Amino acid sequence: MTTNVVQLRVPFHRADLGEDEVKAVSEVIRSGWLTMGAKTFEFEREFARYVGARYAIAVSSCTAALHLALEAIGLNRDDEVLVPTTTFTASAEVVTYFGARPVLVDIDSATMNMDLRDAERKITPRTKAIMAVHLAGIPCDLDELRDLSAQHHLHVIEDAAHALPSQYKRRKIGSISELTAFSFYATKTLTTAEGGMITTDNEEYARRLQMMRLHGISRDAWKRYSAEGSWFYEVQELGFKYNFTDLQAALGLVQLDKCDKMHSSRERIAEAYSAAFHSFTALETPAIPTDRTSSWHLYILRLRPEQLRIDRNQFVRELADHGVSTSVHFIPLHLQPAYQREFGYKEGDCPQAEREYQRSVSLPIYSGMTEEEVGYVTASVSEIIREFVR
Repeated sequence: MTTNVVQLRVPFHRADLGEDEVKAVSEVIRSGWLTMGAKTFEFEREFARYVGARYAIAVSSCTAALHLALEAIGLNRDDEVLVPTTTFTASAEVVTYFGARPVLVDIDSATMNMDLRDAERKITPRTKAIMAVHLAGIPCDLDELRDLSAQHHLHVIEDAAHALPSQYKRRKIGSISELTAFSFYATKTLTTAEGGMITTDNEEYARRLQMMRLHGISRDAWKRYSAEGSWFYEVQELGFKYNFTDLQAALGLVQLDKCDKMHSSRERIAEAYSAAFHSFTALETPAIPTDRTSSWHLYILRLRPEQLRIDRNQFVRELADHGVSTSVHFIPLHLQPAYQREFGYKEGDCPQAEREYQRSVSLPIYSGMTEEEVGYVTASVSEIIREFVR
């Protein structure tokens, strides 16, 4: 292990929040209306306009968004949904809420997104949908995905938790597939502390999503405690408590206004990282297909272990000793105890995902990073690689 005097501590993430966000939230507090209301609907309209979708429905989390999207397409018990194994558990977990089966699919080693060849092999008569996860903000090949889904009459739901404001062939993610789910968690490219959004061009889906996010009550149920509302309501379906709040929307509107600026900052950091690491053959930097742009929610650096005297885990420890916080995205779901116990998955089921997991590390990348912090991360990585290269 290297002996290093920490010159700087760089957190893995720091939210880009300032006085504009404080002012916006304060105004909502002073208004006296905190939960879902006019500010939420303004945020939905602005978000839909920004991504180019007809409808945007704000909900309590991306997990809730994915759950409601599956409910909207009519997922049933014993149906199957194709999900990449390299993702956060929420992508597959929501499938189990219906008594359906998440069918875990291997990944393409170039983008680390779903391997559509493996996906096609795993389609059965019970397959109802494909969950496309844009890992790190790099869009999946949505043309190939559309062709595959059309051939087998499958629904497509995009898990875009990482993908604001990613683009595929000059179209923003959120304007392409029938349903797309976004995350506004504290670490995401746009944050409302917690929260999520579903976008769609389908009016029938939109109306159902609006109803089901608030207990299955008629669409204007949120008004019943306002002066313009009524005490009378009807429970039209057995829904969920997944609504958004005006406090969150106030944050979201400010964040949305600077979304492009924050993206440009992350893009510059990614370019600095890739330029600094390009000369190290022991490192593999992210490769973005030319027909796509990444949100750069994550910068996933991959090691070539055959060229190093340390593995990924020790590399992470070395960076921690330098004061640089990192993470790993993600431990493949088929290696997780719950998925092995409940569905019989085992090591070896998705070999490409296992190989990439063993050599991946996510570096800090967020719009508030200073040039000093970026330089310190690149210098620390470079120092460690030079020390441990074979």
